Amino acid sequence: MTTLTQPPSNALSLSYLLKQHSKRPGPNRLTVKCVYAFEPTSFGIGSNRVDWQSSCAILSSKVFSEEKSSASSNSTGNNNSAADNIAAVNGHKTAVTDLNLVPINGSADSAKPLPPKPLTISDLSPAPMHGSQLRVAYQGVPGAYSEAAAGKAYPNCEAIPCDQFEVAFQAVELWIADRAVLPVENSLGGSIHRNYDLLLRHRLHIVGEVQLPVHHCLLALPGVRKEYLSRVISHPQALAQCEHTLTKLGLNVAREAVDDTAGAAEFVAVNCLRDTAAIASARAAELYGLQVLADGIQDDPSNVTRFVMLAREPIIPRTDRPFKTSIVFAHDKGTSVLFKVLSAFAFRNISLTKIESRPHRNRPIRLVDDANVGTAKHFEYLFYVDFEASMADVRAQNALAEVQEFTSFLRVLGSYPMDMTPWTPSSRGN
Repeated sequence: MTTLTQPPSNALSLSYLLKQHSKRPGPNRLTVKCVYAFEPTSFGIGSNRVDWQSSCAILSSKVFSEEKSSASSNSTGNNNSAADNIAAVNGHKTAVTDLNLVPINGSADSAKPLPPKPLTISDLSPAPMHGSQLRVAYQGVPGAYSEAAAGKAYPNCEAIPCDQFEVAFQAVELWIADRAVLPVENSLGGSIHRNYDLLLRHRLHIVGEVQLPVHHCLLALPGVRKEYLSRVISHPQALAQCEHTLTKLGLNVAREAVDDTAGAAEFVAVNCLRDTAAIASARAAELYGLQVLADGIQDDPSNVTRFVMLAREPIIPRTDRPFKTSIVFAHDKGTSVLFKVLSAFAFRNISLTKIESRPHRNRPIRLVDDANVGTAKHFEYLFYVDFEASMADVRAQNALAEVQEFTSFLRVLGSYPMDMTPWTPSSRGN
């Protein structure tokens, strides 16, 4: 894969996150944090729905309060003081009145400042679900399909580009972003394995999903004709998804893979490459001043990418709308245990929408016999499973209670609403 020589300057990078991580509040700031959490590695199912919801209701909020005071003296000798209290809930500045705090007045009448009113659950509530004022991290540069997915998941949000998937995860963990929207699978290209590995490495929670139709365009500099092209660059999956259409267009040119689709369009524009075209979205053409040589060049019109929305805290599952739950587990006793695990869902009529296996990094290879002799070996795997049920559903609770008996490791990645919005193959991505 070719790496772009000029990475986007406005995208978050690992070095930027390390600098932000070092800029933590000093002693002069008040930090209020309320956490109700449990370790996923010791996952347990309560005897009833209330027990599980109590353990699942993890609520964490970060509140910073800063006070700036300035005093001035007039000719009469009266002192006037003004305090500018700035509070931030979930990283967003709000007025002091929004927190229902009593202002502290250092007047001569009071012997000591009045104590603040206790915080309530409304003070620690997360940002609005419709997406306004949310900072959403995505991988790529402006014009990427991930940016369009972030806009669909959280309208009116502030989209934050990141140069790597890892950076998007860390941006949420370090409170630089409130959410992350990242792809996990494509209807043609399959799973994005890198993000499955990162889901296990990081402690974020899946709080939703969004499906986005992919609409590829062939982009080039203004005035360039197709017969002038000598190569086409884009993401590897985009090149594979447009292979036959490019041949039909008579483009028997070199095809080179780069990091992302919108990054390919930016690369062509910045370097004024008149012999190179990019496969990206129509929005990328508008952003980087390119012309569309061919529209809708994907080989299969049913090209959809599924994205997951990640947050620091999980949401409380409900049963009033279709929910999906994602889990990951490992076992030590071969494939027979996998059959028992899947039977726990089948016997309760719970539909599985996806199962993905990934090598167990800590135990990649296991000998078959107990004596640790011989040549027959098995690979150790982690299994990612999505099933159509809410964790508030008793069937799901009982299924996971049974699964836990056959597995050495079990973690719930999230229980979240399913994306039920209709899509059409001819829809153009933003």
